[in-house]
Amino acid sequence: MTEQLKLMRETLLECAAEFGTPLYVYDGNKILDQYKRLTSAFKGIKFRVHYACKANTNINILRLLKKAGCELDTVSIQEVQLGIRAGFKPKEIMFTPSGVSIEEINEAVKIGVNINVDSISMLEQFGNMYGNKVPLCIRINPHIVAGGNSKIQTGHIDSKFGISIQQMPHVQRVLNLHDIKVNGLHMHNGSDIQDVESFLKGFDILLHTAAAFKDLQYIDFGSGYKVAYKETDHGTDVEDLGEKVVKKFKAFCKEYGRELELWTEPGKFLVSDSGYLLAKVNVVKTTVSTVFAGLDTGLNHFIRPMMYNGYHRIENLSNPNGKKRIYNVVGNICETDTFGTDRKISEITEGDILVLLNAGAYGYSMSSNYNSRYRPAEVLLLDGKKMLIRKREEMEDLLRNQVEIIE
Repeated sequence: MTEQLKLMRETLLECAAEFGTPLYVYDGNKILDQYKRLTSAFKGIKFRVHYACKANTNINILRLLKKAGCELDTVSIQEVQLGIRAGFKPKEIMFTPSGVSIEEINEAVKIGVNINVDSISMLEQFGNMYGNKVPLCIRINPHIVAGGNSKIQTGHIDSKFGISIQQMPHVQRVLNLHDIKVNGLHMHNGSDIQDVESFLKGFDILLHTAAAFKDLQYIDFGSGYKVAYKETDHGTDVEDLGEKVVKKFKAFCKEYGRELELWTEPGKFLVSDSGYLLAKVNVVKTTVSTVFAGLDTGLNHFIRPMMYNGYHRIENLSNPNGKKRIYNVVGNICETDTFGTDRKISEITEGDILVLLNAGAYGYSMSSNYNSRYRPAEVLLLDGKKMLIRKREEMEDLLRNQVEIIE
């Protein structure tokens, strides 16, 4: 058990007792620390952080980051609307959708947010409708393979995201035809990228491409910063990355002829390590080959292990000093529903509270009601206080939008 978890153990057990399980708990001070760490790493330039809110859209998390000075990156019109509801100004919101309709783009334009376009087709539609009246950002695809899993690699040649750097001549023809003003250039290569050199390689391509666009106000180099899931893992060295990126960016701005803004859009980096998923052990089941610890949660609440083969440390909060035994930790969904295989965990008994770490990102935001199970409550820890920020669902929540026509 890590020192951080040892410090949190009693508080987490109190949360489980007070609010029940399964339960998401977020450490708000950890989120703020991560934001400060990132902004401190990119000193000496005009630097703006846009939180990729798809990681965790609880409106209290959005407001917490807004108060700290963070802005917002969104991928749907609903996330845009959440951002406005949370208090963000339209110009503090970047809208970076993929494969949406021009109607959704139009809604975002009416609200007044920054528009990011990632296909030539949408660029043409946008130009036909707005000409030079509404500036936009263009997302490029640099043809770089980077990221912790094939499902979260977004900058390679076969990715659906962005406009290929090889299509820039075509892009320029469309821009000239419709007199479109491009005020930003954007790139995002994937998630869980540890190697600083991978970031720098993409950044060099982004800067080289940007030189051809004469009306830029900002360059957005995306994110993808790796967080440490295993105790032996190392996250992205953002201090080293920041120092090298700032140096390159200053040189580019000098050559470009004026100072631009540099944007980034972290999601997981800001909220992942703040999150804990607490679950009660329903059953300890021994077969001829395996001992299963069956929890009162499942892939419907936390899909990352099954969808991405994501590794999340699992600890027994109820018996932290017990003898280590080997378990397969599984959920209660009627599918293969595994959180961890062959995990060495302090001896588990039925009723114990287990915790899955690094659960602050892509947990609740990807949850569902599969098997007609309720989604869990969420709690925010901030400055020594435990605050309920989402109620546990009930039967009425499952039936709310159903239309009962058969008696």
